[in-house]
Amino acid sequence: MSSSSTETGFDLRGLVESRRDETMDLLKDNINPKLAKVFRTIGFDRVYPRGEGAYLWDREDNKYLDCLTGYGMFNIGRNHPVLKQAVRDYLEMDDAWKIQMAPMTLPGLLAEKLLQKIPHLQKVHFTNSGTECVEAALKFARCETDRPRVLHASRSFHGLTYGALSLNGCESFREGFAPFMPGSAKIPFGDLAALEEALDTSPTAALILEPIQGKGVYEADPAYLLGAQELCRSHGTRLIVDEVQTGMGRTGKLFAYQHVEGFEPDIVLIAKSLSGGYVPIGAVIMRDEIYEGVFSTLDRCVVHSSTFGQGGLAMACGLATFHVMETEGWIENAADKGEKLIGGLRALVDEFELLKEIRGKGMMIGIEFGEPTSFSLKTGWKLIHKADGGLFPQAIIMPLLNQHRVLTQVAGHHVDIIKLLPTLTWSDEDVSWFLGAFTDVLKKVHKFPGPLWSTAKDLAKAAVTSRR
Repeated sequence: MSSSSTETGFDLRGLVESRRDETMDLLKDNINPKLAKVFRTIGFDRVYPRGEGAYLWDREDNKYLDCLTGYGMFNIGRNHPVLKQAVRDYLEMDDAWKIQMAPMTLPGLLAEKLLQKIPHLQKVHFTNSGTECVEAALKFARCETDRPRVLHASRSFHGLTYGALSLNGCESFREGFAPFMPGSAKIPFGDLAALEEALDTSPTAALILEPIQGKGVYEADPAYLLGAQELCRSHGTRLIVDEVQTGMGRTGKLFAYQHVEGFEPDIVLIAKSLSGGYVPIGAVIMRDEIYEGVFSTLDRCVVHSSTFGQGGLAMACGLATFHVMETEGWIENAADKGEKLIGGLRALVDEFELLKEIRGKGMMIGIEFGEPTSFSLKTGWKLIHKADGGLFPQAIIMPLLNQHRVLTQVAGHHVDIIKLLPTLTWSDEDVSWFLGAFTDVLKKVHKFPGPLWSTAKDLAKAAVTSRR
């Protein structure tokens, strides 16, 4: 027991260690039994007591390469020493944390930093998450323009609260939750003609876009973004860019929209890794005119707020994260390692017929598989997809984890795409680790019949049984 535990009587470390063997049962019994069953089915039920930088360690102290990073929370790596020290320093300050009816220094400092990085915008509103950012942006755009209609793109993902879910292009998340927010309308991603037609049809408050869509890793063409900006301005429609996953250096720029010269959205949304992954946080960065249209009078100064928004610890972690970004070169490293990783993956496309396309920028990468041409592989492909349209990638991510200790994820429902969201801190050795592991799994899956196809077959049977 630590000295602090002796003083307080609460031994957190001892509690966790004494119950570590029960981790999966605690999930199954108290939180999400279905998720626990999925973890056990695909072999993702191992426990990781420790994480540092780009790596995880299991209970036998085996080291894993993390390509998931909590859905992109840990851009600067887990348990970064600067972030850990910032948390200690903040707690030792005995700061009031949040007063509500009094100004606090830390939120102003972090907002100032954000506006330095996005100089064409002038005001910041802090939230606790990405989906809260989307909800706030919807309110702000509809209030300022006095219009109810909001456009979103096909395949989009902006969160799972009701307003955000109304802008979700993935039907599997929407099933069972209709009706959605009135006035939301979907348009094809990347289609300027469709956007112009939609804007001409009815007055529209806002268009919300991801510069690189998370579900499948589809990048918006620069000409599309600039064209969308011009159309929105000519129609009095606010352009919202969702950088919740693409922001904070992931694509080799601080924000992905900054790859496009002259592109200046009206509202930028960031969250996830803004606090280094330590504390829930989000930020809505907007033009002055939008702020004035919402917080328009003194009695509307708190017309939108939240209890925990701009909490002291989140603000401290945000400032520490920017310090790390500015002093350790991780954004430049993301661009460099991403180029090497994408290049290495694209070199495999001609070699392996199941590999269709590699997409992405920096450390946000989509690996798409496609129907093979050879008879035996095509037979296996069709059998698996007949059973379930989303199972094939599982036959890739399972051996990556079990045989090579590489943690990855499927990029969405019923798609043959694996998404990589590594930390920005990868070394050349990490790139080689992943490429070697992935190549080995590809070689094995190109042997039909073979163990990986047997795994896929077992998954298909489990999926069919579950549906029944």
